Amino acid sequence: MPKAYQPLVMQLLASTETELGLYDQAVYGFPIRVREVPNLVLPAAKDWEAVDAADAIAKAAVGRRIVMVNEAHYDAHTRELTLSLLPRLKSLGFNYFAAEAIGEKDPDLVKRGYPIKTSGSEYLREPLYGDILREAIKLGFVIVPYDTDSASTQGREIGQAENLYTRVFKRDSSARLFVHAGFAHIDKNRERLGNVDPMASYLQRLTGIIPLSVDQTQFLELSADRSDAYHQLIVEFKPDRPIVLISRATGALWSAEPKLYDVNVILPASLNIKSFGTTYRQHGARNESELARVSGDSLMTLANMERPPWLTLRGLRRTVNINATLCRLNFPCVVDAHYASEGDEASPADRLVFSDPYNTSRLFLRPGKYRLQSSSVDGTLLSNQIIDVRGQ
Repeated sequence: MPKAYQPLVMQLLASTETELGLYDQAVYGFPIRVREVPNLVLPAAKDWEAVDAADAIAKAAVGRRIVMVNEAHYDAHTRELTLSLLPRLKSLGFNYFAAEAIGEKDPDLVKRGYPIKTSGSEYLREPLYGDILREAIKLGFVIVPYDTDSASTQGREIGQAENLYTRVFKRDSSARLFVHAGFAHIDKNRERLGNVDPMASYLQRLTGIIPLSVDQTQFLELSADRSDAYHQLIVEFKPDRPIVLISRATGALWSAEPKLYDVNVILPASLNIKSFGTTYRQHGARNESELARVSGDSLMTLANMERPPWLTLRGLRRTVNINATLCRLNFPCVVDAHYASEGDEASPADRLVFSDPYNTSRLFLRPGKYRLQSSSVDGTLLSNQIIDVRGQ
């Protein structure tokens, strides 16, 4: 494989692991660092206060016409914030929701109320992304697909912006738009995409509207390295939820690069070596650093596979214990929880893959009824039962 393609292939593999519920494994397997901020001076707690990200961004969105939040495709934790913002922004009058993963080939998406394989890219198969679409539809947002194919990076940025302008603002002069995008598409100036004008900057040019751009990808937990800027921020501010920083003197939101975006979101640390199993065999790996190097074989696990605590969505989901007996001795197998009211083709409410008869773990599900199903790699149904997840 040409070296130039390796990062893309690694990201696609990591994204697939998120679709299989292997969230920590995905991050360990793709510890890529974004471009470092030049001359970065990190904020100090004596000058900056940590506050709930969704609350602060909703407050900053009052009177705005466009809000853009980005994600790292391989780290589904960056989807929690959008899920939290949807009802807040709807209450402020935002009425259009656009997501990069939504495609053009599912005219029944809104009527059905949930995504299926034809609804867009493979990212929609990941449970949190699926719930983002469910929530947006339930709240009454107009759902807008906007991504486009192009032979060039600049062509894609222009195509995305033109689609948003044509499908939203050209049709509705009073529209208020919430966009969930990837990485540097939300930037308002060139830099992180090199000599390319990002989608947000081009949309600003078309509409005359300055977006509120929210970055989640500059400071992310990537690996065992505790010396990077992310971990310095974690030590300083100790977040237990997605946070932003507000100046104690002026009330301004902290942005490491204000020419590009308006605010940085800092997610709490969650990576856990035990996600590979309480005991593990990774080609003889003995510690976290070695696991990061060999996590392409991350399915080779034993015993309990812990999953990140953010999957509770701060109490909205309950834990459901599962184990590999659901696989009927067929490995690897995928365990899916589907909302009982939805078809089997729907994006699952949660999912996890097992590869060993000794695996145990947990699903994270909202109160309600589900079909708990296990399937082999060729799609053969191995087990099927109805479960009722009760609230507290």
